[in-house]
Amino acid sequence: MTIRYLWILTLLTTLLHACAPAASTSTPTPAPPPIATLTPSPLPPTPETPLPTIPPTPVAPITRVLIVTFDGLRPDAIEAADMTNLKSLMQGGAYTLSAQTIIPSTTLPAHSSMVVGTCPAKHIVRWNEYVPDNGYALGTDIFDIAKAAGYRTVIVAGKEKLRHLTASTDFFGFIDTTDRFKDITTLENMAIEQLRLDFGLMLMHFPDGDLAGHEFGWMSDQQLRAYKRDDDNLGLFIDVLKSREIFNDTLFIITSDHGGHDSTHGTELPEDMTIPWIISGPRVIPGILQTPVYIMDTAPTIALALGLPLQADWDGVPVYEAFGLPDDGRPKTGCPGLTP
Repeated sequence: MTIRYLWILTLLTTLLHACAPAASTSTPTPAPPPIATLTPSPLPPTPETPLPTIPPTPVAPITRVLIVTFDGLRPDAIEAADMTNLKSLMQGGAYTLSAQTIIPSTTLPAHSSMVVGTCPAKHIVRWNEYVPDNGYALGTDIFDIAKAAGYRTVIVAGKEKLRHLTASTDFFGFIDTTDRFKDITTLENMAIEQLRLDFGLMLMHFPDGDLAGHEFGWMSDQQLRAYKRDDDNLGLFIDVLKSREIFNDTLFIITSDHGGHDSTHGTELPEDMTIPWIISGPRVIPGILQTPVYIMDTAPTIALALGLPLQADWDGVPVYEAFGLPDDGRPKTGCPGLTP
């Protein structure tokens, strides 16, 4: 009986094993973990003074920039001298007749601030004569950056002392009428030759108004006639650019280094400190500029237009408003002692 019972149990056990499914040899897949809630890491504390945001440059860099400086030009002389070519560019561009120069309001220091983008304390040009041993204005100027980027750089000046502005020119030429030697060409012909050779960045300096102001007085008939002749030459330059079909691709910046009173300048008087600043050409939004403009803003504005990097040590700020762009949040201030 017992043996038969054990035999039945053994048979039932065998049948049960035969009917069971084969065991899987793969490693069982663990259940997915519950979805975690991501906790962001704490943000760094906000600085007390947020860093300015640099707005985008114009849609495409501009091909070339021509700076025209009328030495000693007060804004009220533009209408008094009937500078029709300048007024035409002004009416088609963005402008202010209340831009400010630097102290001292003299030719070489002011032009240095114009192209280096800094106050005299940084570029150190406080002399106003040609002194070869003094070298060049300190700092990275707009000609340095443009030449390094492959642009052809040119300065044609009516005073030899502007050689101190920069070492980065493919061509520097001057015709100084105060020299005792008579030049074989004219300032205008020298400039026209360079315009025909093309350029990426060019500065054209007219000295005649300043020279007439020192001899006959600011706003004298002689000075106004000098500015009218210079404006006629500006018209010739425009004709050359149009004949080469590059006028519409050229950005003009027309300004001055200082104004003047009586037969001098160099003081903090508004007549000496206030200058015109006009920008006209591709991508410029026409109108009267509402933002304050200083002579040091010229170099950063050119850098913005040509798609070149702004320099950290520049005191000037691009005139973003001229291109319909928001400013970068930096305060607009002049050099120490400069009235707004």
